[in-house]
Amino acid sequence: MTGVTLELQSVTRRFGPVTAVDKTDLAIEQGEFFALLGPSGSGKTTLLRIIAGLERPDEGRVLIGGREVTDLPPYARNVGMVFQNFLLFPHKTVAENIVFPLRMQRASRAHRDEQLKWALSLLRLDGLGGRYPNELSGGQQQRVALARGLIARPALLLLDEPLANLDRELRSEMEVEIRRYQKELGIPFIYVTHNQEEALTMSDRIAVMRNGRFEQIGAKTEIYTNPASAFVATFVGHANRISGGIADIQGDLARIEWGGGSVLAPRPGSAQRGSAISVFVKHEDMAIHGAGLNGKRPEGVNQLAGTLRDIIFKGQTANYIVALPTGDDLVVSGTPRAGVARPNDAVIVSWPIEAGACFPREDA
Repeated sequence: MTGVTLELQSVTRRFGPVTAVDKTDLAIEQGEFFALLGPSGSGKTTLLRIIAGLERPDEGRVLIGGREVTDLPPYARNVGMVFQNFLLFPHKTVAENIVFPLRMQRASRAHRDEQLKWALSLLRLDGLGGRYPNELSGGQQQRVALARGLIARPALLLLDEPLANLDRELRSEMEVEIRRYQKELGIPFIYVTHNQEEALTMSDRIAVMRNGRFEQIGAKTEIYTNPASAFVATFVGHANRISGGIADIQGDLARIEWGGGSVLAPRPGSAQRGSAISVFVKHEDMAIHGAGLNGKRPEGVNQLAGTLRDIIFKGQTANYIVALPTGDDLVVSGTPRAGVARPNDAVIVSWPIEAGACFPREDA
C-alpha cells in the first residue's frame, strides 16, 4: 500500500482467558496523526506495546515501512516511544536523557551532538541541556521525553497517554505543541488516550476501541458527527439518550414512543415496528426556548416540554438541565443567554431530527 508506514494484519493478543486485542487490522499512512481512543481495559495500550515490540502477538503480523517486524525487538524497529510517566533518569542531565537512545545504538559522538542540537531546538529546550529532571517544570519534562523519543529520527512515534499527569492548562498547551511537532516532522504519531478532547484536538483519524476491537475508525469529524454504534455515540462527545420503542416507520424515519410522547429519528438500518431503540443527541445539537414556543411542531424538528431544573455556567458555554415529566433529564449546551429562562420555568427543548443517532438498545 503506497504511503503506508504501519500495517497490522489480524493481530491478536491473549492474556489467559482474556483477549486484549482481537483480530485487529490497521493501516496508518505517512504523516498521519492517529489516536487510539477507548476506556481503560479496551486494549489500546496492549496494541501500542505490540507495535513497539514490548508485547508479541499470539497471532497476526506487524509491518513497518513494508518490512515485517513481528519478531524483532524494540530497538530494531526504528520506533520512538513516549510514556505517561516520562521515565526520565533522575541522575542524568537533560542532554544525557535525550541522547540515551543514540548511546544504546552506539552512535558516534559527532552524530549524538548533531542530533542533540536539533532536538533541543525543535522542542524549545535550548539552554536546559545541563539541568536535571527535578529542576524542570512538568511541561519541560514532557518536552525532554518527546525529544528522547524523536532524537533517533524514528519511522513513527508512539505516545502512551503522555499528558495524563499534567494539569489542565499545561495539558491544553502541550496538545497544541505535540500536534505542531508532528506536522513539522511529517512522521506518523500514534497516540493512546482515554481522553476524547485530546483525541479530537490533535488527531487526523481516530480508532475507538472496546473490548479489544475497533468500534469505529475514521476522520475525527466523522467519528464525532456520525457515530457507528451506541458506544461511540456515548463515548465521543456528550449526548442525551432517549430510549423507547419504534411505534411507526415513515420512510427513512422512525417514530419512537417515549415517556407517553414521541420523537422522530433516522431509521436505524432495517429496524422494524416494535424494535427497542435508543436515540443519542449531542448536548450542543439541542436548543432551549421559553414555553411560549409550544404549539405546532416545525417540520424536521423534535420538541419536548419540560421544566428548567438548573443552569450550570461554564464561562463561554452553559449547560441547561431540563427535567421532563418522566423524571428524566436532558442537557442542552449553548452560549449563555440572559432571560431565556430561570430555574423552575416551563421550557421547550428542540433539535433537528437528523441530529439524532439511532441504534438498537443493547439492554433490550
